[in-house]
Order: sequence, then structure tokens, then C-alpha cells
Amino acid sequence: MTGRAVSTPGTSQNWFSRLLRVREVSLVALLLIVTLGTAAINPLFLSFGSLRDLLLNVAIIALVVVGETIILLMKHVDLSVSSVVGLSAFLSGSLFVAFPGLPLPLAFVFGLLLGALLGSVNGLLVAYGKVPALVATLGTLYVFRGITYAVVHGGQINASNLPPAFLGFATGSVLGIPNLVLLVLMVMALFGIYLGSYRGGREYYALGSNAEAAVLAGINVKRRTMIGFALSGAIAGLAGVLYLARFGTVDANAGTGLELQVIAAAVVGGVSINGGVGTLFGAGIGALLLGVMGSALVTLRAPGFYQQAIQGALLLAAISFDMLAARSAARRAAKGRQS
Repeated sequence: MTGRAVSTPGTSQNWFSRLLRVREVSLVALLLIVTLGTAAINPLFLSFGSLRDLLLNVAIIALVVVGETIILLMKHVDLSVSSVVGLSAFLSGSLFVAFPGLPLPLAFVFGLLLGALLGSVNGLLVAYGKVPALVATLGTLYVFRGITYAVVHGGQINASNLPPAFLGFATGSVLGIPNLVLLVLMVMALFGIYLGSYRGGREYYALGSNAEAAVLAGINVKRRTMIGFALSGAIAGLAGVLYLARFGTVDANAGTGLELQVIAAAVVGGVSINGGVGTLFGAGIGALLLGVMGSALVTLRAPGFYQQAIQGALLLAAISFDMLAARSAARRAAKGRQS
């Protein structure tokens, strides 16, 4: 195998790519409609403070979406990310309690390593244990959460236990843009370039598009799967540290339910559950769209259950769209072979 990026079959992939771009444009248009429509009813929705809080709330989800996108591209799913976020957040806080003078970068390194370790457990189960990712990560979702409850043992980490510089990192800003948001944008940009331009990143697309063809192309599927889950865990671990910095107070329930928001954001943003299709740009737009809709409903004082209903409706619509697109592409490919 040469050092060139791995690419999937041309005709179907090109058709999917064009369709995906149209979908991303539609999401941006919907985002503008929701934002401007809410602002027309309540101008405070576009105030600096409101936008800042919105971006901070979306940032954690958008960061975890990066790792989840890698997993979905491989035609897998990682349900354990919320538990990784929670365990990483609490243990990082415990480090500051045990070692008050702990350098801040070590907390971030700890979160990355812890998350990578937990993600590697998922990778071993899926790649070498041949356990379906849905089953494996559903199991580790509860195992990791159970470990969190055992470690927390009814306690919690408070902002008073954390260094002011650590708390100030999440709320600090550069040119009015929060540090947390800038960090997440940087991570998304780096992984976006990696997935789109480098051989290792393109292998995730190839693996999700056709695993058998990926093997014939010389891709080490087990190793690539292991790396994918380790990366997803490491990103979730980093998100846990940032979660701690953002909110200051953490208990055993930290991050609960985050996995559904992350998967919904990625799928709504155009990352196919059938694998091999999607971009981090679209996934990020999906996260932002769901965040804006949630904030809009709060601003308009709508009942809370509407937010979950809208997320569910968007997720169902996105999955239906993916299934129809996949069937259409399969029919086109079959006709092409016959001709």
C-alpha cells in the first residue's frame, strides 16, 4: 500500500459528498432562521452575555462530538463517553484536592491519559473481543459510572477546592472569545484536517464504508479500531477536565446523559450511522444547532420537554435521511454494475 490517503469508491462517495454539502448548508440556514427568529421575539437572545453562555455550553458537547465522529465514521458507536467525562472530571478535581500546588497542564494530561485508557478498554472489547460496539460501550457506560459512584462515595468537588487559575481558564477570554471555545475550535480544526487530509484519518472513512475492502487495501482494521476508541476516550477525558473548569462543582452525576446529546449532534450534522460519511464541520454545526434550539426554547419560556422532543425529531429525521441516501446510492451502484 502506498503512502497516499485511502479513498472510498468514487461514484457513491462523490454523490454522498455533494449531498452532504447540501445538508450542511441547510443546517446553517436553519441555524440562522432559529437564531434570528428568536432574536426578533427577544432581542436579548443576541446579547454578548447570552451568546457567550451559549458558546460555553455548546463547547463541551462539541469537543466530545470530535471523538464520537471518529467512532461513527468506523460504523460503530461509543455510548460510554458521558461516563468517561464524569469520571475524568471528578478524579481531576480529586488531584487538586490531594495536591493543591499541582501544575495545571498536568491535570489536562491526566484527563487525556485516563480517557485514553478507558477508551482502550472499549477498543479491546470491539476490535479483539468482537463484541458489538453498541453492547460493549453500553456495558462500559454503566461500569465506568459505577466506578465513579464508588470513588465519589456521596461526596463532591467544589469550586473552593480548585485553583483560581484553573477556574479562570474556562471563563477567561481572548478578544471576547472564551478560552474554552478557542481550545475546542482548535481541536476540531486539527482533527478535521487529520480526517480529511492524512492517510490515518482517511482510513476511518474506508473502514466505515467497506471493512472487507479496507482489509484488502492493507488497512490494519483492529489497530485502527483500537486507535479510534482510544482517541474518543482521550477527547472525552479532556472534556471532563474542561467540564470541571467550566462548572467548578462536580459529583457522581457529572456528564449523565451527555452521550445522547453528542450522538444526536453528530448525526444531525451529517455523520452517517452507516459509517464512512460525515465531516467535523457538519458535526460541529449540529452541536451548535441543538444548543441554539435549547437556548431559544429557554428564552421563549417553552416547557423543557420540547427541547428533548425537538432533539429526538431531528435525530429521527437525520437517520431517515441517511437510510434513504444509502439505499439510493446502493441502487445507483447496482445499476452501474449492470450497465
